[in-house]
Amino acid sequence: MFTALMLGAAGALAADHIDSPGPIADPTADITDLYAWTNTNATKINLIMDIGPLGSATSFSDAVTYVFDIESTTAYGVVGTQAQVACEFYDGVNIECWGPGVYVTGDASNPAGISNTANSIKVFAGPRNDPFFMEFTGFTNAVAAVVGAGVVPNGTCPAVDATTSQALVDALTASGSPVDTFAGSTVQSLVVQVDKVLVAEGGPLLAIHASTYVKN
Repeated sequence: MFTALMLGAAGALAADHIDSPGPIADPTADITDLYAWTNTNATKINLIMDIGPLGSATSFSDAVTYVFDIESTTAYGVVGTQAQVACEFYDGVNIECWGPGVYVTGDASNPAGISNTANSIKVFAGPRNDPFFMEFTGFTNAVAAVVGAGVVPNGTCPAVDATTSQALVDALTASGSPVDTFAGSTVQSLVVQVDKVLVAEGGPLLAIHASTYVKN
């Protein structure tokens, strides 16, 4: 499974909580969220991969490789340089992570994380409250209304008349005040901070996706 985003000067996120049967069958490989941003002076990249929607994963798996793929470039649409930060677990807490010129291993469950000697990579892994906010009932109602209205996505935001537009808004808000469907749910968070210079050889604009690979 993978989730992707673009990272410019600020941060970005991507989410995917309700999945197809394949990822759901193995929650330790089921990515819910990907977050990425730089520190204040843009010298480090912070990466977070969350797995196990609605508390379905109790820990990380030693049968899965967790990977951040990073492409750095000078401008949108320009092919860039590939870099990768990957992590594997010996058990639910002891981990090894590696990337361009960096390696760290140890118990990453301490909130302070673990770092290599040069402090060029730092890692935390463990359970956290799901940070993603979504009113899922309203969302599914709106999707059903879109389908019922015959609105066909065409790569842009489709134009609809005022009556259809109001019907879609009503479907989204029919449940009343928004409720965070994922409130109180636990995810397993893999948090990696790495020196930007190590993963941005091709330029300051980064395209990032998170992947999980189940070992045979």
